[in-house]
Amino acid sequence: MAWRIEFLPEAAKELKKLDRAVTARIIRTLEERIAVLDDPRTLGSALVGEHAGYWRWRIGDYRVVARIEDERVLILVVRVAHRREVYR
Repeated sequence: MAWRIEFLPEAAKELKKLDRAVTARIIRTLEERIAVLDDPRTLGSALVGEHAGYWRWRIGDYRVVARIEDERVLILVVRVAHRREVYR
């Protein structure tokens, strides 16, 4: 089962601001390692507290925060940022 990956406009804007090599690495990881899994939760970590319900994946010094929608087989990326500022 392949998961579709969609970006919220804010997340797409954050991704465009990053270096091209970093952007390519993030997109390649999402498409080749996470989207092809039967359950993308196996590689990610669940967030807690005020971010409960979201999942995160670590890609180098960057974090991808997303909501997984099982009914639509969709990974909706809501945030892409450096690890020091992603949860602010």
